[in-house]
Amino acid sequence: MNCIFCTNGGARYVVKSNEPQVLQSEANFLTSYKDLDLLPRLLYVEPSNHYMVYTFIPGSTKYVKQNKQEVLKTLVQGLINHYKAVPNNIGWGWADELTASWQSFLLDRMMEANKILGPYLEKDDYPFMLNLVKSSKMNSTDKEPFLLHGDCGVHNFIFNNGQLSGVIDPTPVIGDPLYDLIYAFCSSPDDLTKETIISAASHLRINESISERLLYEEVLIGLFLRIATCIRHHPRDLDGYLKEWNYWKDIIKET
Repeated sequence: MNCIFCTNGGARYVVKSNEPQVLQSEANFLTSYKDLDLLPRLLYVEPSNHYMVYTFIPGSTKYVKQNKQEVLKTLVQGLINHYKAVPNNIGWGWADELTASWQSFLLDRMMEANKILGPYLEKDDYPFMLNLVKSSKMNSTDKEPFLLHGDCGVHNFIFNNGQLSGVIDPTPVIGDPLYDLIYAFCSSPDDLTKETIISAASHLRINESISERLLYEEVLIGLFLRIATCIRHHPRDLDGYLKEWNYWKDIIKET
């Protein structure tokens, strides 16, 4: 992936190149949600999907670790609540590499994460997590698929005066909208409390009826995947995440 920032008459743009199938799915996401203020506006896609041009969102990518509840509220109200359902026969998971079910997508991600997490977690943690992913409640056959951002973490957020003002660089996923909320919640090690996720989930207009138990299970799955990413890219955050891992395991046991 390559990005070039350009100006024309004072206006700023981003020219982004990528593999055609990847860029095509990103362009489709931006087109589908072209009316949302949190997303850049797609201006042009090269016919063979080698590059595209979209508006530049001004601001800072620096996340201030003190207002996660407000950031998540803005994310839910400005993006996630506007997600659109897609036909349930096209597949699940990465939009450019679909699988047969939401469960199979999560299991694939879990198996990849476990290759990294083995030395850091207790030996019973992985079998326990597999059981969560395979649970019937989490993988109901009547689950409706939506077009998601897929990489909805603080590293892809734009802030102005500490407030969320933009979300960039989607890696589109076909799946459950709660996935993007949990992804955002787990994408930084601060304020990973049940009060924060309950507050954020209360603003959802999709999956409004989710139980607290299922919400907590989804958080634990999100944390499992995030800790693997942390080890690869942000090892300084590992101790904080491991502390929160134990906190959330205790919550699941007590619920």
